[in-house]
Amino acid sequence: MGNGPSLRQTIAQHSEMLRKGPAMAVNFAAVTPEFCDIKPEYYVLADPHFGNTTDPNVERLIEALNNVTHKMTLLLPHGFNTSAFTNENLDIRHFPAVGVEGCRWLRHFAIRHKLGMPRPRNVLVCAIMCGIWLGFKEIYITGADHTWTQTLSVNDNNEVVSIQPHFYNEPTSEKDRVTAVYRDVRIHEILNSFSIAFKAYHDIADYATPNGIFIHNATPGSFIDAFKRKELP
Repeated sequence: MGNGPSLRQTIAQHSEMLRKGPAMAVNFAAVTPEFCDIKPEYYVLADPHFGNTTDPNVERLIEALNNVTHKMTLLLPHGFNTSAFTNENLDIRHFPAVGVEGCRWLRHFAIRHKLGMPRPRNVLVCAIMCGIWLGFKEIYITGADHTWTQTLSVNDNNEVVSIQPHFYNEPTSEKDRVTAVYRDVRIHEILNSFSIAFKAYHDIADYATPNGIFIHNATPGSFIDAFKRKELP
């Protein structure tokens, strides 16, 4: 489950399916009421910013994860400081958030031996790869709108404005943080970053298909074109 705005519709229509799972959530999903209802078995954090415990939004997320009442596997990049997580219900495991590019055999070798993955520009790349490494042969992607270019603009001060809506209402402080991050980034850098993410999904599909792993994109209106579209059962 990505955190795109379409996830709200998916939850409304398929809540029972998501509760049966196994489901995987990412980023700030744990602070939402929907998380407490679905109780996902897996949770992925990839952005180094989630190690910044001085950010009140990160603190709120850590508190929510420390209050999880069901058994859940928390997947973090190698080297991530886990000292803030004190909940015995969390089974903490690590994955290599190392981007691997180059010839096909090298990429597939790195994935097969859990040495790296297609460039993890987006947490969904890490989530899908964790699903593969956990042994799942069929993966449905939801909440992965990735419609970033529809909300991308440049204001009269030549500042890039990137509005990235989620299925939940985001705190103003988090919106301000994201705005500050993009303030000194140029439009060509943003578009190149988007390109890296979309290409990573094609690299995942290139590995998954010959290895008998079926990845379905069940996100309505998703911009990801690497996986076949298929609704949740």
